[in-house]
Amino acid sequence: MRSLVSSLFLLAIAALQPLAAIAAEPETIRVCADPNNLPFSNRAGEGFENKLAEMVAQKFGESVSYTWWAQRRGFIRHTLKAGACDLVMGVPAQYDLVETTRPYYRSTYVFVSRAARHLQLEAIDDPQLRDLAIGVHLIGDDGSNTPPAHALGKQGIVDNVHGFMIYGDYREPNPPARLIEAVAQGEIDVAAAWGPLAGYAAKQSKIPLTVRPIIAGERFAPQQFQFDIAMGVRKGDHVLRDRLSDFIAQHRAEITALLQSYGVPLVAKPLSSEAGEHQ
Repeated sequence: MRSLVSSLFLLAIAALQPLAAIAAEPETIRVCADPNNLPFSNRAGEGFENKLAEMVAQKFGESVSYTWWAQRRGFIRHTLKAGACDLVMGVPAQYDLVETTRPYYRSTYVFVSRAARHLQLEAIDDPQLRDLAIGVHLIGDDGSNTPPAHALGKQGIVDNVHGFMIYGDYREPNPPARLIEAVAQGEIDVAAAWGPLAGYAAKQSKIPLTVRPIIAGERFAPQQFQFDIAMGVRKGDHVLRDRLSDFIAQHRAEITALLQSYGVPLVAKPLSSEAGEHQ
């Protein structure tokens, strides 16, 4: 009997060995990301969201894997909701399609112009804008407009506004950067663009460019020009959400340094009373 018990014990131990080996391996943070969307992410891992995912994984003692999908309509449906991945590194705070963490940065739409022009643009209702060639991003096949485009249209500034599709030519690297390249190449005088994209593209430009936050007054409400950005997880995944929120709170200085290294314009509070705390 003792021999039988010993044999069963050894068999049980042997059966547990593969499970123990699996448990010892690092868990994986499964990230949903765009493979061609710098400065946020790309397949080579060069975006700040890639770097932030690596930072999270290192602190959690885990590894990173990716599900790649172009970040346009249907992105959340085909990635996070489909269960292909568990985390989107950058979404507007309180985005209703996902469970959001605490925000880890706040940025703003900006004006980008050639430094040699000394335009000193800041206000979206600056009279200079009526006489300048202005570039803005359009979103989607239906030509949906960004906040600067709406604000310019409200003032009747239309004929001198040039639309650039934010998705651009996806066969080329960094398609949204085409708008900022148009400023550098003198095709337009100024671009009104989302700060992280514009700041990074301006930093990469061989032509010196000036980046200034756009300031808007009450007359342009409810348009917002500043947004808090958070991480997003699947609805109901409070455990991962809270782990990530704690990570953000504990490593805010490191996150800020990472963002600044990519030229991301950061704002601590609204630049006008119409901008709320969250999108």
